[in-house]
Amino acid sequence: MELNIETQKQTFLEICRASIQREGIEDLLSWLSKSDFFTAPASTKYHGAYAGGLCQHSIDVYQQAKRLVFMMPTPPSEESLVISTLFHDLCKVNMYKTDKRNQKINGEWREVPYYVVEEKFHFGGHGSKSVFLVQQFMKLTTEEAAAINCHMGFSDGSSSTVRDVSNAYHQFPLAWLVHVADEAATFLMER
Repeated sequence: MELNIETQKQTFLEICRASIQREGIEDLLSWLSKSDFFTAPASTKYHGAYAGGLCQHSIDVYQQAKRLVFMMPTPPSEESLVISTLFHDLCKVNMYKTDKRNQKINGEWREVPYYVVEEKFHFGGHGSKSVFLVQQFMKLTTEEAAAINCHMGFSDGSSSTVRDVSNAYHQFPLAWLVHVADEAATFLMER
């Protein structure tokens, strides 16, 4: 898939700057700009497995959350919604590298690029690493931290139990919203 990465980056930054007034946001955005966030894939072979897929996925999750927020009895603030959706997958920053392999295309073997995981910073589960990275730059509310931490549901590779995640969704509706928006973006928009 071919994306205009610069346009996508500007969209991401505009959403952040229009909605997030929290101390540290510019430092976080500066760090992201120096990382591979805007050019990285969202995964190696599933959703968003192309250059710019991580940023696109983050924007997609935000857009899906905006579509679903009407279901909530008390919607979150726009700032919390933006923070929780756009930064939910920061754990994937600087995590992928491009390699090459042979693949048969139209009966001919060709060398093609593909993504592999090259984890440089191991830190708990998928969500907890994202929470940790955001909080290196700005404070999260308890609900934002729970939303980012539990966005993978019961499959993030951490020691969280079904009860832990269910309790988080019950206590923090934003956590449920981010999870459902992530699933909608992954399985409906990006397949």
